[in-house]
Amino acid sequence: MKAFLDEDFLLSSETAKWLYHEYAKKLPIVDYHCHINPQEIYENRRFENITQLWLEADHYKWRLMRSNGVEEDYITGKASDWEKFEQWAKTLELAIGNPLYHWSHLELKRYFGYQGHLCGETAKEVWELCNEKLKGEEFSARGIIERSKVQLLCTTDDPADTLEWHERLKEEESFKVQVLPTWRPDRALSLEKTDYLDYLQKLEKASGEKIASYNDLLEALRIRMDFFAEMGCCLSDHGLAYVYYAPAAGQQIEEIFAKRLAGELPSKEEEAQFKTAFLIAMGKEYCRRGWAMQLHFGVKRDNSRRVFSKLGADAGIDCISNYTPSDQLVSFLDSLDITRELPKTILYSLNPVDNAAIGTVIGCFQTSCTPGKIQQGSAWWFNDHKAGMQEQMTSLANLGVLGNFIGMLTDSRSFVSYTRHEYFRRILCDLMGGWVEKGEYPADEKSLERIIKGICYNNAVRYFGWEKA
Repeated sequence: MKAFLDEDFLLSSETAKWLYHEYAKKLPIVDYHCHINPQEIYENRRFENITQLWLEADHYKWRLMRSNGVEEDYITGKASDWEKFEQWAKTLELAIGNPLYHWSHLELKRYFGYQGHLCGETAKEVWELCNEKLKGEEFSARGIIERSKVQLLCTTDDPADTLEWHERLKEEESFKVQVLPTWRPDRALSLEKTDYLDYLQKLEKASGEKIASYNDLLEALRIRMDFFAEMGCCLSDHGLAYVYYAPAAGQQIEEIFAKRLAGELPSKEEEAQFKTAFLIAMGKEYCRRGWAMQLHFGVKRDNSRRVFSKLGADAGIDCISNYTPSDQLVSFLDSLDITRELPKTILYSLNPVDNAAIGTVIGCFQTSCTPGKIQQGSAWWFNDHKAGMQEQMTSLANLGVLGNFIGMLTDSRSFVSYTRHEYFRRILCDLMGGWVEKGEYPADEKSLERIIKGICYNNAVRYFGWEKA
């Protein structure tokens, strides 16, 4: 029987062990998509206890605790931090097979040196150990990032954001990790939302542009994109139900927008037409600026009205959507490709059924300007577990060029989530090592080194133009 979480965790062959320990393990991290608060990085936040670090904003853990029948008071409510941690420990010991079990124990081992396993019986021991270690300077927000070998990270930022904390970090010579913004214009896209007009006022203030028409909206966004570019932004992100394609004439889009400015909500058809025009306009801007476009889709959000009314968005009440029409995705990409205005694009679907579809779609729009210009993103959210990562990478290998894959990201609000890169790298090495051991790929050291280093680090650096990072 193998020991739990030993040095060869998840590595089931000699080749896998060699690939991981010789190449993958040593590489730094570029985390090109996360939800960490840049203010907390600038202010170098300190955490009073492990609950603040682990449970404060982690809707993955909240969801698991609810699934274990834990009362909301012990999840997001008024219970003490110790009581919340104890309930998490009791939940985790039942979560065999869940990636949170692996992630949590990797974090305990790598950051806190804890060699045991967390459960109800060991909760007090772990609580006291972690809280004592959190007093050390290396457990400040910046300290955690630096000891994780992070070279560069990208936060997620609204066009109306001042980027104040990015500006301050840019001037901070003592902190060597680059912290760059990512352009996330979801609120500008979502004209069906009841607070849309309030949001436009914020965008007007940030841009200095009066928004009285759809063209004004685009101009305000271009002004903000100029500022984001000054702060080092080179990629966007869109959170979508699905990728829309319902084309309409420019005048029709202006009329839809004018109706919304007058306080009228759009029909479903008008919503799709507006979002199509908006995404195409953004795609052309990204291409002009050399930015990459990330499209996250296949999710149905905020499903429990009971929980949403109390906690709002990102509360652990989202699910996979089974409506992700690949024909509309193809038409959208083609509308940009035909005019040579398709930017570098990364596609993520929350529905694992879409792996093969995405794998074939990306092959339709590749060009010689960038190897792997159109990417299938890493296994996302409900799929970033062992089986999900194996399935995504196997599908991509079957249908495309796995060696050009830009690899893992944390997509996390937690400062200790960088062990997810280790988790991914171990799974990658085990997958590739297995193919070599079975005689499905030669034991060519030079080629294997290039592929492993590429997927874990080099490909993302090249893809986003961070050679000097």
